[in-house]
Amino acid sequence: MTSGAWSDSIPGIGTFFVGIDVAPGRYRCDDGKGGWWVRFTGPGGGDPVGSWPLPPGPTEIEIAQTDFAFETHVSTSWRRIAPPRAPEDGSPAEPRPVADPSLRAELDTIVARRRPLLWLAPLTVLGLGLLGSPLLGSLWLVGLGMLAVLVALGTPSVSLDLRRARELERRRDRYLTPQDLDDDGRAMLARVQAAIDAVRDSEVNREGLLDAVDNAVTLPRQEWEIAQVLAKQSRLRTEHAELTGVTTLPEVEAALRPLRDKLDISVEAVTRRVEALERYAERARSADEVLRAQRHLEAIAEKAHEYDELIADSVRDDLALPAIERLTEQGDELLRTLRERLAQAAEAGGELPPPS
Repeated sequence: MTSGAWSDSIPGIGTFFVGIDVAPGRYRCDDGKGGWWVRFTGPGGGDPVGSWPLPPGPTEIEIAQTDFAFETHVSTSWRRIAPPRAPEDGSPAEPRPVADPSLRAELDTIVARRRPLLWLAPLTVLGLGLLGSPLLGSLWLVGLGMLAVLVALGTPSVSLDLRRARELERRRDRYLTPQDLDDDGRAMLARVQAAIDAVRDSEVNREGLLDAVDNAVTLPRQEWEIAQVLAKQSRLRTEHAELTGVTTLPEVEAALRPLRDKLDISVEAVTRRVEALERYAERARSADEVLRAQRHLEAIAEKAHEYDELIADSVRDDLALPAIERLTEQGDELLRTLRERLAQAAEAGGELPPPS
C-alpha cells in the first residue's frame, strides 16, 4: 500500500491502521486456511478480538469504524466487498480516525528502507550455529537452523509492524482520532465521512463515470483539511468554555465575545464546506438511481425481440414499430438523464474548495 488514498484491498500479512491504511467495511479473502486475524477494537489498540486458525476457503471480516488497527496473517489478500454497516440502533456512526493522505506513503518508504536489516536476525542465528557446531555437535546446528527459519518467517512482519507503529507515534500531529474532537466536531466529521463514503462507494464512481482519479486524491485531502479545522474548533470551544466558567464579570465577557464571533465564523465556513460535500454525495446517489434504471431498461430491451416476434406473428408488422420506438425513446431519455445527473455531480464536486 503505497498511495495516499485508500485502496479496496489489504495485503494478507501485516498490521494496518483503520482510517490511515485501510477503510472500514466488510472484507473477504479467498482462502484463510491456517491463518489468523486480530481486530484491535479499543482506543489506542486495546481490546483485541481475533480468530485462529482460520478454516479453509473464503473468510469474511467486518472492520468497524471504531477499530484502531487490523492485523492479518493469511496467504491471500483481503478485498473490500461492502461499506461499514450503520449502527443497529439507528444512531450516527462513530467517526473514524483521519490522517494526512501523504502519511501512509511516507511510512511505507521509511519502513521499506529498514527491510534489509531484518534478515540480520536469522543470519545471526545461523552464524551462532556454525560456530557452536564443532563443540556441540550436529544436533545443535539442526536446532538453530530450524530456529533461523522461524525467525526468518516471523521477524519481517513483526519488525516492520513495530517499526511502522513507532514511526506513526512520532507523527502524532499527522493524524486525528475521534478523541481529539468534542461532540460537535465528531458529529460534523461523521457527516463528512458519510458523504465521502457515499461518493466513493457509488456505482458511478466505481465504474469511472465520475472522475475516479480526482476523487481518490481530492476526497481524502478534503477530509483531512476539514478534520484539522474541526480539531482546532473543538480545542478552542473547550478553552472558551473554561474561560467563561471562571468568572461572570462583564469585562471578561466583553473580551471573549469577539473570540466567540470568530469561532462562529469558522464554524459557518466549515459547515458550508461539509454541505458542499453532502450535495456531491447526493448527486452521486441520484446518478446511481438513473444508472440502475438504464441497466434495467437494457435488460428489458434484450427481451423485447421476443415480444416483437410475438406481435409480428399475430398482427401486422407496423403495429410493432411504435413499441420498439417507445423503448428506444425511453433508453435515449434515460441516457440523457444519466448524463445530466453526472454533470450535476461534477458541478457539485466543483463547489468544493481546492485542497491547500
